[in-house]
Order: sequence, then C-alpha cells, then structure tokens
Amino acid sequence: MDQSIEQLGQDLALAKYATTTQARYLATARHLSGRFGRPIAELSREEVRTYVEELTARGKSASWMKMHLAALVFLYEKTLGRPEQVSFITFPKQHSPLPTVLSLEEVDAVLRGIRCALYQAIAMVMYGAGLRIRETLALEVRDIDGARGVIHVRHGKGDKAREAKLSPVLYQWLREYWRRERPPLPYLFASKKTGKPPIETTVRRALADAGKQGWVRKPVKPHVLRHSFATHLLEAGTDVRVVSALLGHSSLSTTARYARVTEKLVRETPSPIDLLPKRRS
Repeated sequence: MDQSIEQLGQDLALAKYATTTQARYLATARHLSGRFGRPIAELSREEVRTYVEELTARGKSASWMKMHLAALVFLYEKTLGRPEQVSFITFPKQHSPLPTVLSLEEVDAVLRGIRCALYQAIAMVMYGAGLRIRETLALEVRDIDGARGVIHVRHGKGDKAREAKLSPVLYQWLREYWRRERPPLPYLFASKKTGKPPIETTVRRALADAGKQGWVRKPVKPHVLRHSFATHLLEAGTDVRVVSALLGHSSLSTTARYARVTEKLVRETPSPIDLLPKRRS
C-alpha cells in the first residue's frame, strides 16, 4: 500500500474527521495514485494539476468537486507537507439552496408512518431534539438526563460536545419506548440481534418509506427532520442564538439560513412602509 495513503488515514483519524469524510478522502487519494500508476509522493505538480482538470471536466456538482479538492489539499498540505503542489487549487462557488422543511402535519404523517418502534424512536429524537443522524445513533442510555431535561451529545460534529433539548413529551415517549423494547446496553438505540445501533442506510430507508406511506411529497431524510426542528423553533419565536446552540452550530450565519424559509416570519415581519404615518386619501 502507498505509504502516503496510509499516513493520510492516520492524519485524518487524529484530526477526528467524520468516518464518511475519511473514507471519501482516502478514496480520492487512491484514485489519484491509480490514475498515474505511481506512489503519490512521486507525482509532480503538473500531474496533480492534470488530475484536477480531469475532475473538473466530469461536470459534477460543486459539492462533489469541493470534496475531492479538499481531499487533495489535506493530503498535500497536512500529510505530505508540500502545499506548493496544490497552491493552484481554487474551490468552486457552491449554490446554497433553501433547506427542505416539513410542515407539522407532514412530520406527524412521517412519524406515524414508521412501523418499527426502533426507527420511530430514532426519528422522534432527530426531530424532537434536532440531532444529526450520527449523533442520534451514538446515544447511550446515560446521555438521557430526564432530571435536567437535556440530551448529552458527547461527540457532535467536529467532536464537539453539547447539550440538546429533551422536551417532556420526548422524554415520556423515550421512557415508553425503553419500557417496551429494552434494547441491549449501553446504546439507546440498538438491535437485539447485534447489540449495536442500526446503520444509517436502514434509517434513511425507513424514513423514505414512511414519507411515501404518509403521502409526503417532499424528500424525507434525516437532515430534513433537523431542518424542520430548527425552522419550527424559529417560527415559534425562539431566539436564533438559542436555536444555534441547540443545533451545535459554530456560527450564527449557519443557523440564519433557516430563517430564509420561515414563511410565518416573512408574513409577520412588517415592511418599513407600514411604519410611515397614515396618509390621507
């Protein structure tokens, strides 16, 4: 195995990158090495440039391109210590679409459409507390603090810990789920056969099927439940700074994108012209 690729894997793990990100970066490095049939450390700057040009020519999305470019930048700047090899790289501008948001009725239809108690409980937490799918599947029984009304997220994005909201309704629902299912410890959500949490793919499939079952025309994905959590809080008048903390965002600008889709706030926000003195006809 190419030693550079092996070292890249170690560096990514030390930097605590998400498992999926590590896998994608390593795949890019292997593809780069395979493209020229030589170890990465032996490739010239011009060969790296050729590789980037070939990626660009494939006409993929900006997010796809940014992922591959980020892998190359990390590889050469961090692992190999040769930033000059990728100094020519410019990341493409990425269109920021409005996040998909479900209405309260659509959320209810999705939750009712999930027949398996395990997947229903997972969906309840993703919507009820705004957790990411990985954060939800990693929860242990000890992370549910009913006395304080919080969920301890020990390893959020970037390995940052935070406390998420545990509402009384969600807490009671989880107590009932636990009483009926009794999943094997220490996880809150685990298969009785394997003793481990389900894989993300099966959760995503369960949500998609529930959306179809409930006649929800929007795509129903784990992050859509998180988007809906944030938007519904903002529509209820929750301060954006509170929503940002609950979501684990490092910047308010990340949270502010949800305000763009909050139709209720748009309708209820007065125009400056409404503040002018009344004009006589």
